[in-house]
Amino acid sequence: MHPALEAAVRRRDGVFTVADARRAGYRPDEIRSAVGSGAWHRLRRGVYVTAAVWAAAAGDPRARHLLAAVAALAVLRTGPVLSHSSAARFHELVLPRGVDDVVRLTDPGQWRVGDGYRIAEAALPAEDVVDTGAFRVTGVARTLVDCARELPVADAVVAFDAAIFRERVRRRELTAAVLQQSHWLGVGGAARALGLADGRAESPLESRGRLAFLEAGLPRPELQVDLHGPRGFVARVDAWYEEAGVAVEFDGRVKYEDPHGGRTPAEVAWHEKRREDLIRDLDVRVVRVVDTDLPLLRGPAERLRELLARPLSGPRRFRTVRRPEPGSDPADAVA
Repeated sequence: MHPALEAAVRRRDGVFTVADARRAGYRPDEIRSAVGSGAWHRLRRGVYVTAAVWAAAAGDPRARHLLAAVAALAVLRTGPVLSHSSAARFHELVLPRGVDDVVRLTDPGQWRVGDGYRIAEAALPAEDVVDTGAFRVTGVARTLVDCARELPVADAVVAFDAAIFRERVRRRELTAAVLQQSHWLGVGGAARALGLADGRAESPLESRGRLAFLEAGLPRPELQVDLHGPRGFVARVDAWYEEAGVAVEFDGRVKYEDPHGGRTPAEVAWHEKRREDLIRDLDVRVVRVVDTDLPLLRGPAERLRELLARPLSGPRRFRTVRRPEPGSDPADAVA
């Protein structure tokens, strides 16, 4: 490839246009030959990547989507900014399954729907935009709130929880983004989702399970509470009800199907059994929730309701230690 075209490829993260190729001296027949032979892969009319770049993105929906996004921006030139679900893919935020592949963009001066892309017309303050060099994209807080305005509340809570837990964003930044969009369509749902979010949740199962308990009329639990017995630390439980002395453990299948640290599924199962035995030895009651209990949690919810009606009496054989939400300070306290 000609060095001038290689420079254009680097500028756009692997994407180049027919105009780039012509400027580098490629004749129309050479361009047709490169496409016909498979050396160049056509993303859209007049926009290409090399076969190597396309092959490297094989089996990676995120990478393929971002190539499509850069291709759309190459056609649209200056103005639009990558946003919504496309920005969420760029930032590797959690999105629900089934989100479409339409490239999402925002521009302060136009609303438009085109081939494979949709532009929303909205304000873009400088602090909301990140320049990657190849393109501009909304920042994490703005992206999450833009998505939350369009998602069901539960999906938005999962996205907020995961981003806060991974310390990609702080609650106060999300609050500021919601307030900035106070009169925009769907912001009420985003605000409700943020009020329900808790960045101590370590998985989508924990987030969705917590919401299911609330839907069942049960009180909101504390998350990620450490239990200490007479000899010291025993376990960190996923959710906790202090008055009743009840722990809730969210038990996802991935823990057993793809265990960390080189352990076998059997070793993980044995460790989980021993851990729960140690928790119960403290006279703590345990309710376990698995993926298949969702969305209604009928069995676990009824069990939890029974236990909460019987507060733990007598001397306690444990003490609890709370953890703050990641990245929090007193101004970020969970409501």
